[in-house]
Formats: sequence, C-alpha cells, structure tokens
Amino acid sequence: MARIADTQVIISGTGAAGLTLALDLARRQVDFLLIDKAPQPFAGSRGKGIQPRSQEVFEDLGVIDRIVASGGVYPVERVYTKEGPVDRPAVVMPEPTPQEPYRIPLLVPQFLTERVLRERLAELGHLPRYGHELVGFDQDTDGVDARIATPDGERTVRAAYLAGADGGSSFVRKNLGIGFPGKTLGVRAIVADVLVEGVTSDAWHRWGQGSPAQVSLCPLRGTDMFQLQAPVPFAIDVDLSADGLTALLRERTGREDVVVRSVSWGSAYTMNARLADSYGRGRVFLTGDAAHCHPPTGGQGLNTSVQDAYNLGWKLAAVLGGAPEFLLETYERERRPIAQEVLGLSERLLEAAKTRATQRGREVSQLDLGYPDSPLTMTDPGRDKGVLAGDRAPDAPVTGAGGLATRLFTLFQGPHWTLLGYDVARAEAPAPRGGLHIHSIGARGDMFDTGGHVRDAYTLSSGQWVLIRPDGYVAAVVATSGLGAVETYLDAVGVRPPLR
Repeated sequence: MARIADTQVIISGTGAAGLTLALDLARRQVDFLLIDKAPQPFAGSRGKGIQPRSQEVFEDLGVIDRIVASGGVYPVERVYTKEGPVDRPAVVMPEPTPQEPYRIPLLVPQFLTERVLRERLAELGHLPRYGHELVGFDQDTDGVDARIATPDGERTVRAAYLAGADGGSSFVRKNLGIGFPGKTLGVRAIVADVLVEGVTSDAWHRWGQGSPAQVSLCPLRGTDMFQLQAPVPFAIDVDLSADGLTALLRERTGREDVVVRSVSWGSAYTMNARLADSYGRGRVFLTGDAAHCHPPTGGQGLNTSVQDAYNLGWKLAAVLGGAPEFLLETYERERRPIAQEVLGLSERLLEAAKTRATQRGREVSQLDLGYPDSPLTMTDPGRDKGVLAGDRAPDAPVTGAGGLATRLFTLFQGPHWTLLGYDVARAEAPAPRGGLHIHSIGARGDMFDTGGHVRDAYTLSSGQWVLIRPDGYVAAVVATSGLGAVETYLDAVGVRPPLR
C-alpha cells in the first residue's frame, strides 16, 4: 500500500466534535489529518441547541459571533390546547451577568454550526478530507498506523495519536473492542428539516404535548425551514416525503392548512442512552457521540461532544509538545463523569416530556459542570467559599493600566494558561515561562478590577492567586505563600521556564 505523509494526530469524523478538536489543534500549531467517510458535510439540523458553556468555548475558539449570526435565540413555545394556543418561554434563564456573559441558549441548525467551524478551520489553513474512510488501524508504543480508503485507493498514514469522533456507530470504538452499554429508551421518533406553510416563524409550535401523538415544528434560525419532530410507533414504516409528513401533521394537529412543501433532510431513529466503558486505549481516544449517545431532550449531546474535544485538544497538544503523558489519562477521568451526569439529565427530561409540557432551565446550560475530583485540580481544604479549584472560571470586566477596557475571557483566550494575582504587586509574580500569561489585578498591577467584579466573581482576598487552565477551568486558588506549589504544578504539566 502507498503511504501518505505522517502527521501528529488523525481525527476520524467531521461532526461538531471532530471540527472542534481540529480547530483547537490548528491554533496550537499541531499537524493533523481530519477525515470522514461521507462524501460531503452533514446536511441536517439534528443538534440545534448551543448551550451557554459551549458559547464560551466558541468565543475562545474565535467563532462565537459567527455562530450567533448564523442562528438566533429560541422563540416562544406555542402550545395548542383545547382552550386555544398558549405562548410560554422555551427556556427559562436569567439575563446575562458580567460573570456569565452567555446565559441564553442559541438555536443554530447543526449544519450551520459545522459550516462556521469549517470556515474558521480553512482560515487556519486546514480542510477536512471527505470520502476518506478509516478502515483499520494498529498501534504500538510510539504511534498509530491507520489505513484509509480514499477515492484514489487505500493509503496508510502514521500518526502519534488517533481520535475517533465518528459518531454513535463508531468504527474506532468497535475496533478497540470498547463496550457501549446503555439502553434503548422506548421512544422512536422522526426528525426532519422541512419547508412548511400554515405556521409562522415567531414560535415553536407544539401539538399534543405530553401524549404519544405529539408533534412540533421549530423554526430553524438562519434558514426558512422548520424542524419537524414527532414520536412514532416502532411497528410502522415512516414516510418521510413531503406528502407523508403533511399527512402526519394533519392527523395530529387537525389542521388542513399546515402543508409540507419540501424535505431537505429527514430521519427516523430510536432514542438511546449509552456510555462507553472507556474513552480510549493507548494512543487512540474516543470523543463526542463515539463515547456517549443521548436522547435529544435538553440539547446536551452536541454540547457535551464539543466540550469533550475542547478538553482533549489542549492535552494532546501539550503532550506532543513535551508534557508528561499522564495529562492524556485525565481526559477520561474528567469527561466520562460529565457524560454520565448529562445522560441522567437527558433521560429525566425525556421521561417528563412523555407526560407533560416541560421547560428548560439552568440545569441544561452546562455552566455548573466542572472537575473538582480531577488529578489536575489543586484543592485547598481551607477554602470553602467563592470559586473553587475545578470550577469553571468566571468572566469579569477589567481595565488595563493603559486605560483600555477588556474582560477576563479576553485575557484567557488562546492556548495558554493564565495566572491572576489579586491586589498584588507585579514583582511578587513567579518568573515568566512559556505558555503562561501572568496578570496582577489591583492598584499595583497591570489590570484594574472594574466595579469590583473580579473580587465578587471569585471571592478573592488581597494576596491570592488563581491559576486558570487553557480550557477555562480553575486549577488552583492559593495565597502568595503557595506560589511555589503552583510552580511545581506547572512543571509537572509541562509548562516550564525557558532553558537558560
């Protein structure tokens, strides 16, 4: 077999997880090969909700404004009852704050989200290779040999690592022999992207809420289409044509004026909840739907997948750059418990939706998920208030010593670690080292705490320091006397001073 150029990472799968991982590696100057067996990008809406925590991830990756512009916020739900239509919020969330600038979930069809990610990837000099199917791989202690079927024949490529982002039926997971236990949830449903007459785009229209005969039409922001969703019996053939879906709508809504004119994509599927026994073996990792499979309730699947990739990306780059390999062991330690928790939430929301109308609140935002039990978390038993190690790092407005206003998220943005000192002199900071940005906040520093928001968001006292990981989670909160432990920690994760 012929052999194409070696690379550092092979990513199999170009969905949201694969593209996020590729973006994170690209901005860290890691060479990779991004492949997919499909002949072209996925064309359906499927995962359409972008939760607040994922919006923060997309800001860090430099695409949040394009994501917002591609879609919009959720419309009101218009529930049709015997007494008439009733409008209510689809999502109940408080307004954004300086600490949490994104609190409102976005409604963006999956194909538009992935288009934005592909466009940003192209700006960084990379393109996915479609029609390239991973058909086999072997690994040893130094790397992975992958066999890839391409339009020009089978090729082989040698990489340091392989990431399987290839969906619920993952070839990578099956080839590794990793179990995918879980259960079917007793629900079969159809989802389709349709052009439809008879309804307005100012609302998410719902009929038969809480019954087996329910059906909904949700306007797909950024398009003139609606996403049709409906449970269907297991024992019937489903007609996904325009005529077939029109007949279903008329049967369940009792309205003759609702007419499907065309179907751009549609699918009938059985809902499952599954979690891989392991997130990888050796130099091969699973991410996204290859590692966990969710029902659509709560809009958790795509978001959990994006954040898997965001966690894995910086660790792969660090190890390829010389950091200890134990960093990659923390990927599963951190992300698998998150998927387990989120799966439980999705199942609870699904059960509730079977019998009554439900609304989503903060529990779906993923802002409160973190890594308190991670090996990368320096816990302080004496700290029992404010932001703790393992928590998501809050945002806050700050003003530079030069007078320009900015935000903590802007200081965090990029592939580096960040060390914040509160009411400390710059001279008290540790020596500079590659991959670490140091800022001192206060009258003696390079940043001022605008309106006291940093103090309030983190509950910091004079002389305290916060170490922020590259993925925006708090690694440690220490006093100045604890900076030696922080330096030891940074040495251990490969963030070392320059050689002298």
